[in-house]
Formats: sequence, structure tokens, C-alpha cells
Amino acid sequence: MIGGVTGGVISPEKIQCPVASVNRPLRIALLSYRSKPHSGGQGVYVRHLSRELAARGHHVEVFSGQPYPELDDGPVLRELPSLDLYRDDDPFRTPRLAELRDWADALEVAMMWGGAFPEPLTFSVRALRALRARRGDFDIVHDNQGLGYGMLGVRRLGLPLVTSIHHPITVDRRLDLAGRNWLERLNKGRWYGFVRMQGRVARRAGPLITVSSSAQADIGRDFRVNHGCVHIIPLGVDTRLFRPPAEQARVPGRIVTVTSADSPLKGLPVLLRAVAKLATEREAHLVVVGTPSDATRQQVAQLALGDRVTFVGGLPDAEYARVLASAAVAVIPSLYEGFSLPAVEHMASGTPLVASRAGALPEVTGDAALLVPPGDPEELSAALRDLLDDEQARARLAARGLARVRERFAWPAVAAATEALYRKVIGGEPGC
Repeated sequence: MIGGVTGGVISPEKIQCPVASVNRPLRIALLSYRSKPHSGGQGVYVRHLSRELAARGHHVEVFSGQPYPELDDGPVLRELPSLDLYRDDDPFRTPRLAELRDWADALEVAMMWGGAFPEPLTFSVRALRALRARRGDFDIVHDNQGLGYGMLGVRRLGLPLVTSIHHPITVDRRLDLAGRNWLERLNKGRWYGFVRMQGRVARRAGPLITVSSSAQADIGRDFRVNHGCVHIIPLGVDTRLFRPPAEQARVPGRIVTVTSADSPLKGLPVLLRAVAKLATEREAHLVVVGTPSDATRQQVAQLALGDRVTFVGGLPDAEYARVLASAAVAVIPSLYEGFSLPAVEHMASGTPLVASRAGALPEVTGDAALLVPPGDPEELSAALRDLLDDEQARARLAARGLARVRERFAWPAVAAATEALYRKVIGGEPGC
């Protein structure tokens, strides 16, 4: 029971802790098997949560594999290097024999050669090894989305554990396998083999944190986790960085979308078809923040969108925020989202938003977005056209988005709610 609601949204104002417990700084180990700094939820989550926890007076050490996060002043980065087999410039590389340091490295290579994705498992082994050597140095361990078998060993060390699941990867797997032939399903099924491990660990790891009631329901269904074990703490946005620009900074006809990964889940093929239709009717240009796959490049060429689509990736924070704030309209065309930080970043930038009626997007955006059916390029194209042509509608949605961000999504509140759960778990109160 947290804050009076089992498995509900945790609000710092609703949680009462003993005064001595509240005042004592905590020693926190925050784990993340990969933490890409400028795209994807994991690196963003680690950076902002660790900063705000440190600002509350706690000692925070972030244990991460590659790509490492960019941390602000306060938290400390502890690198737990993998073999970095999926680096952007050399994916699925074969390491030199001299690079293999121990059996975990050998396992990582063998699993990759077998078509599996090893990082959640092998990172958990390395993290357990590091924590075993320092078990007296931490009050609590917080695993961010890894759910490797090593995390069960953390509990056996006597260290309290909480785990964040932004959404279960079972959803990605279903969407990725849909429509593929049997050989493709076999190969992709091996890649997603780690999902079975994550379900087993989720059922035994103790209290879980997720970001929306939609993700909570998906975790309960797909991982067979008791509803009361999953506590909702929404994500935040850095309003110092994401804010409305001077009006002249917006580019007429510019549509911006963010794809942390070019996967079916993100709905980019649907958006490209929508933009192709829109481009026959009016001036419009799509900016995609993300790295395109070969299949996406091929689709752009087939739709003759070469001069209508620009891809940008690896942007520093200030440049990323500037691109978001330059949009006339933003779009989240995903087929599913467990939360969607980009949606909140767009709203914080004062940009009118079109989003799919999928996953947690309606919950996150409320009345601050124009919602369309997922996977429907005709509806998406019509919504984009209507919004681009209606200045008053854009202003209304922008104002609603800003108000919603100020009321609901701030990183200091996320840190306060997370700390409250930590203290409950450390104090022995059942968070699950």
C-alpha cells in the first residue's frame, strides 16, 4: 500500500514517513544497462532522476553499460563496460579475442552470434558483481528496465531493490513479429528471447515502478505481475530546456517527430505515407529526430520524399530543444507508447501536437493533442493538414499542452515520489 492506493500513482504529498527517516540522506545505486544520452527514455530518465535525487541531498551512483549517460553535477557515473556490440558505427561487430575479459564477455558474444540480445542479462551479472563487492555502501538499488537474472542476486545480498519498467518489451515484440514470415519470426524471436527472462524477474524482483496506468495494465497482463506490485510515477520534463520559443523561431509548414529507435513500434512508415499525401496538397517538411534504417531510407526514396524529409541525430540537448521548438506542428505516430517523453517535451515547447490514440498517449496528452487512430496514414495526413491550416486550433492545443506540463510533469516531483517509495521499501513496508 503506497500513499493509500495499492499500485496507484505515488504523490509525495500523500506519503508520510517518520521524520528521522525523511531527513537521512540515502545511498542509491541506479542501474541502467544502456543509457543513450539524447534519445530513448533510458538515458534521459537516468540523467534527470539522478540529478534531482542528488539535489535532494542523496548520494547517487549510476552504474551503466555503453552507451553511457551524460550526467549533471551531483551523481557519480560508474562504468560497467559491455563489449559494446551494438554501437551505432559498427553494429553486430565481432570483438577481438583480446577484448574478452571473463565468462560474461564470452557469453555476450555467444548470445549475439546465436541471434539473441544479451545486454540485459550480461549487464545484470556485472552489476551484481560490482554490488557484491560494495554491499555495505548502498541503502537501495534501483534497476532501470534491465530485469536480468543478476537482479535476483541483488535481493539475496540483502539490498532493497526497486525496478523501473517503462513498458514491457512484449509489446515491441508483438508489433515487430506481426506480418513477418516464419523465418523472420524465428530470427526475431531469438532476438527477443530476453523478454521471457524479464517476465520471470519482474514477478520476483519486488516493487516495480512504471510511468502510466496503460503501462501498468500491460505489465500486469504480459508479465503476470500482481497489480499491487506496480506503482505509477509519471516521467518529467526539463522546463529549463524545453520551453516555447519566440514566435518567429517556428518554421511554417515544419512537422517534427522524434524516433528513439526506427522500429515498427514508432509508426514512422505510417507518418511517411501521411506526409507523402500531405505534400501533394500543401507545403510541408518533416524533420525526424533519429537515425533512419535502410528500410526507412528506401521508403523515403519510393515515396519521392527526398526534399521533404530531413533526418537529424546525435543532437546536443540545446540543439535538440531548438529543433522541437522550431516546429509548426509536432507528431507522435507510434503504434504504442508506455509513456512518451517526446510528447511531453513537445507540449513543454508550446508546440501543438498530433498523436496516435495508442498505449499511454491519450493518458499523457489529455486534451492537449489531436488524437488519431494508430496506423492510419489517411487520418494522420488529414489531422496534420487541418492543424497546419488552423492557427487558432494550434494556439489552443499549445496552451493546453503548456498548462498540462506545468500541472503534471516535473522532474523534482518525480524524484520526490521515487524517494518516498525508496523509504517505504527500505523501511520494510511491502511495496509489493
